[in-house]
Amino acid sequence: MHIEVGIIDPVRIALANAAALSVVASQLPAVVRNPLVVPKALVSAVVFSALMQAWHLPVGPSELHLIGATTIYMLFGFAPAMLGFALGLVLQAFLFEPGDIPHLGVNALSLMVPMIAVHYSFGRRLFDARLRDRFNLGKVLRIDAVYYAGVSAMVGFWLMISNDAVAFSDWATWVAAYFPVFLVEAFITFTAVSVIKGFRANELVSRMTEVDRLTFA
Repeated sequence: MHIEVGIIDPVRIALANAAALSVVASQLPAVVRNPLVVPKALVSAVVFSALMQAWHLPVGPSELHLIGATTIYMLFGFAPAMLGFALGLVLQAFLFEPGDIPHLGVNALSLMVPMIAVHYSFGRRLFDARLRDRFNLGKVLRIDAVYYAGVSAMVGFWLMISNDAVAFSDWATWVAAYFPVFLVEAFITFTAVSVIKGFRANELVSRMTEVDRLTFA
């Protein structure tokens, strides 16, 4: 999902930064309603940054990364995940990749817009006690598929409006290369949530995660 600096003009970068800040601002009411969103977002940012740094591989016009998006979303919730992505990208850029600073908005939108799609399509059903949609591997695969389809679409969008012509085949190569990563991350999510649910009686786990809101088979 990483877009190299230099292929998008400054005007579009400025618009992307403004849009990303607007999305982040839209999550601030959640912080007011529940101050625990802040520590959850900080944990989400650290987990996200650690995964991003743990493994990344240049492929075609972008890079493959471990993102841990659905793991973070399932464990900490929507607002902490959204804020965690933004904070994690800032942390990563200033500590590890200063060259990414100009593209913070671009890369943030590539992560946050697909998460919005996930939450408002299938994700929030899992947290709604009235719907009783059970957490299982099939649901995780579906949510991960929606998320990575969104990330792929966002990367395609940035490449489409870039200064450099990028062949569709190069983008398709990157998308195909992400397929096994999507499967690995789905199993990571399912395993992590399944393990954490065993500790949901613990007060810290109960307060700092969303596992109590999930319905298990």
